[in-house]
Amino acid sequence: MIDEGLLAAMAAGDGDAAAFVRRFRPRVHGLALAIVGSTAVAEEVAQETFLRVWHNAVTYDPRRGHVATWVLTITRNLAVDVVRAGSEQPIDPAVLMGALVSREEGLAAPVPFEVWEPLRDALRALPPEQSRPVVLSVGYGLTARETADLEGIPLGTAKTRIRRGLARLRRALA
Repeated sequence: MIDEGLLAAMAAGDGDAAAFVRRFRPRVHGLALAIVGSTAVAEEVAQETFLRVWHNAVTYDPRRGHVATWVLTITRNLAVDVVRAGSEQPIDPAVLMGALVSREEGLAAPVPFEVWEPLRDALRALPPEQSRPVVLSVGYGLTARETADLEGIPLGTAKTRIRRGLARLRRALA
């Protein structure tokens, strides 16, 4: 109830925004840091979160959820956007190759360098709607749910794209 009061006062222009920030800063910063992995970037995400909360405080509807949920959803969305914007980092082919080998076969030795280039070519040959979920889930270790959220697609669609993408990679490298 105190959260709703702080937010309502802030929306009306009467509230102490600093009190609201003090109350939520540890959770907002912690969530942002967990997603982006950088203290400096997490600070920027937290700052943008509080700006958005302040600008959109009048749109908050208590029937749709708690203030904390609303604020942390804003944080998560902003942090995910930052990760997406910076996700043009190369993935270690050994990580992807390890995921492509079936569990029964296992990997007895590190993936030889000669396999990396065909793996890169096979990834490039996948349609983007399959390659992105494969890289997010296998290369970055995201769950299917996290991949679905990042891609803005239903969970079942994300699972299907990951499964089909991995199957195509296996066939291409067989």
